[in-house]
Amino acid sequence: MRYISAVLYTALVLGANAAHADIAAAEAAREGMMKKLIFSDPKAVSSKTFTDPSGGEFTLADFEGKHVLVNFWATWCAPCRKEMPMLSDIQTDFGGDSFEVVTIATGRNPQPAIDRFFEEIGVENLPKYLDPRSALARDMAVLGLPITLILDPDGNEIARMRGEAEWNGESAYAVLEALLPEADG
Repeated sequence: MRYISAVLYTALVLGANAAHADIAAAEAAREGMMKKLIFSDPKAVSSKTFTDPSGGEFTLADFEGKHVLVNFWATWCAPCRKEMPMLSDIQTDFGGDSFEVVTIATGRNPQPAIDRFFEEIGVENLPKYLDPRSALARDMAVLGLPITLILDPDGNEIARMRGEAEWNGESAYAVLEALLPEADG
């Protein structure tokens, strides 16, 4: 029995150290605008719902099992317009079974305006989720836009970026590659 306990303890310690090492490597990879990406101890996310254009309801827990980059944005937000194509690039390069970019329009963003926004910037591979009353955004302490979160596969927030970033730059890719050593992209 002691042997089994020792093996289990060792496995847990090694697993925890590997996750910690990935975050440390991701933090070390931040340069330029990516220095604004602040890592934290894993913390639970809101269970408030958001919808897709057809009214389907989701929570952030629906994305557990993969790393998720959650971007809160709005159609009127100039920095959002600038960074959305970069988020599209990340989804193209890293998206798959272990990573996904989730975009959530928070506040008053009529569906036609969202569709026009995506068409004008040429983005076709990102979701058009809606948080019309900003319930999720408020519960997640989203103050100002854009705000981008990184969730771990357990569904916990591990990093937050306030403001825009060069999401398709070398530093952003290095951060993601550190978090996703076996990335699909």
